[in-house]
Amino acid sequence: MELYMNTNKNYIYHLLAILTVIIWGLTFISTKVLIKNGLSPQEIFLLRFLMAYIGIWFISPHRLLANNWKHELWLLAGGATGGSIYFLAENTALGITTASNVSFIVCTSPLFTTFLSLFFYKKEKVTPILVGGSVLALIGVLLIVYNGSFVLKVSPVGDFLSLVAALSWAFYSLIVKKLSAFYDSIFITRKVFFYGILTVLPAFIFSPWRTRFSSLVETSVLLNLLFLGVLASLICYAIWNLALKHLGTIRATNYIYLVPLVTFIGSSALLNEEVTVVSFIGSVLILAGVYIAEKKV
Repeated sequence: MELYMNTNKNYIYHLLAILTVIIWGLTFISTKVLIKNGLSPQEIFLLRFLMAYIGIWFISPHRLLANNWKHELWLLAGGATGGSIYFLAENTALGITTASNVSFIVCTSPLFTTFLSLFFYKKEKVTPILVGGSVLALIGVLLIVYNGSFVLKVSPVGDFLSLVAALSWAFYSLIVKKLSAFYDSIFITRKVFFYGILTVLPAFIFSPWRTRFSSLVETSVLLNLLFLGVLASLICYAIWNLALKHLGTIRATNYIYLVPLVTFIGSSALLNEEVTVVSFIGSVLILAGVYIAEKKV
C-alpha cells in the first residue's frame, strides 16, 4: 500500500514538471510580444521577477535568511544562474544570432545537468536507456528548431551566450537540488526571485530603463507580463523546485526537451507559423525520447 502511494506521488511530480515546461514553452511567445511592444530583455525580466517576488510573500513563510552565510551565498548563486544570468544571456543571444541557434543550444541544458549531476552527486546514476532517450529527444529538438531549413549561421558571441544560458540553468538545477535538503521549495523560490532582481540591476547601468508606464498598462503588455510574472515565474518556479527535489536533477531537467515542442505548437496555433513534415517528425522524436529517458534512470 505504501509503495502504491509513493508511486502515485511520483507520478504527480512528473505531471507537475510537464505542466511547468508547457507553460515555459509558451513564454517565448509572450516575450516576443513584449519585445515587439518596445520592452528590453532586462526590463521584461525585472518586471516578471518583481511581480513574482511580491506575490510569493503572500504564501511564503516570513523567514528572511538561510541557516548560515554559505547557504545564503548558494541562494545568491541560484538567483543569478536561474534568473539574471540565464535570461540576460538567452535574450541577448536572440538579438545577435538566429532564434534556431539559441533554441537548440539552450536545450542542451539537460545534457549539461546530467554530466554535472554525475560529477557532483554520486547518487545520480546514468543508464544506457537515459542516454538513448536524451539523444533521441535532442535530435527531435534539432528537427523542430530548424523546421526543414538546415542552415546553421555561426555567430560566436551569440552562440557562446546561448551556451552560457544552458550551463547557467544546469548549475541552477544542481543548486536547488542541494538546498532542497535544508529548505522548502517556497523559501528557495522567494530567495531566487530576490537575488535574481538584485543581480540584474547592474545591467541597467549599461542599458537604462526606457519603457514608459503608459505602455505597461496596455492590455496586451499587461496580460503578457501577468502571464510571465504570476504563472511562469511565481507558480512555475515553485513547482519546478519541488519537482527537482523529488525527481532529482536528471529526471526533472530532461523535461526541458519538451519546451521547443510546446513553443512550436503554440506558435502554430497562435502565430499561424507553418507546420512541416520535419517538425512533426521532430515532435514525435521528442515525445518518444523523453518517454524512454523517464522510463528508468
